Amino acid sequence: MSTLSLAVRDSTTMLRRNLLHARRYPSMTLNLLLTPIMLLLLFVYIFGDAMSAGIDGGDRSDYIAYIVPGLLLMTIGSTTIGTAVSVSNDMTEGIIARFRTMAIHRGSVLVGHVIGSVLQALVSLVLVGLIALAIGFRSNDATALEWLAALGLVAFFTLGLTWIAVGMGMGSPNAEAASNSAMPLILLPLISSAFVPVDSMPGWFQPIAEYQPFTPAIETLRGLLLGTEIGHNGWLAVAWCLALTVLGYCWAQGQFNRDPK
Repeated sequence: MSTLSLAVRDSTTMLRRNLLHARRYPSMTLNLLLTPIMLLLLFVYIFGDAMSAGIDGGDRSDYIAYIVPGLLLMTIGSTTIGTAVSVSNDMTEGIIARFRTMAIHRGSVLVGHVIGSVLQALVSLVLVGLIALAIGFRSNDATALEWLAALGLVAFFTLGLTWIAVGMGMGSPNAEAASNSAMPLILLPLISSAFVPVDSMPGWFQPIAEYQPFTPAIETLRGLLLGTEIGHNGWLAVAWCLALTVLGYCWAQGQFNRDPK
C-alpha cells in the first residue's frame, strides 16, 4: 500500500474517531453554537430598531441582512474553541503518546481533528443560517457562482481557524487553558464590522477593526451575498485565510513532531 493510501486510510480512521466523540459529547458544540444564535436574536429583536438606524437609515430587515454574514463567521470562531479543547484533552490524557507508538501515519492524527472540526463547523453554520432565514434574511441578488464563492470563502476561513485552534490545543497544559487561549476567536468578531460599520468606530480604532482577519472576510461575504462593494477586502480575506492555515499547520505540526517531555 502506498504512503498516500496509508495516509488517507489512517486519516479516515481518525476522522471517524473524532466524529464519534462529538456525537457522544454534544454539549460542548451545543454550548458554543448557542452564543452566535443568542447574539443574532438579541441584536435583531432587542437592538434591531436602534442599530438599523445607523445602517444607511435602514429598518430591521436591513439590519438582519447586515449582521448575518458576521454572525456566520462568528459561529466558526465559536465552534473551533471545541477543537482546541478536544486536542488538549488528547494531549493531556496520553492518547497522543499511544498514537506515537503505533504504526499509523503521523499526520493523520491532526488531519482527523481538522477535518472533523471543519465538518462540525459547517453543520453549525447551516443551523445558524436556517435560523437567519426563518427570521427574515434573504439574498435574492446573489448568483449561483457568488453562492459558490461564498461557500468556498467560509470553508477556507474555517480551515484556517481550525488549524490555529489545533495549535492552541496542543500548546495548552489542560482543557481549561485551551478554552481560554481560544477565546479571541469569539472576541475578534465583536471588534470587527460584524455589528456596526468600521467607519462608525473611533478613528484610532478603525485600522484595528479593518485589518484584523474577520472584517475582510465579513465584508467579502456581504459583497457576495448582498451585492455590496467588496473592494480590497476580497484579496485581504484570501490572504488572511492562507496565512492562518499555514501558520496553524506549521504550529500544530511542529508541536506534534516535538519529542514528548
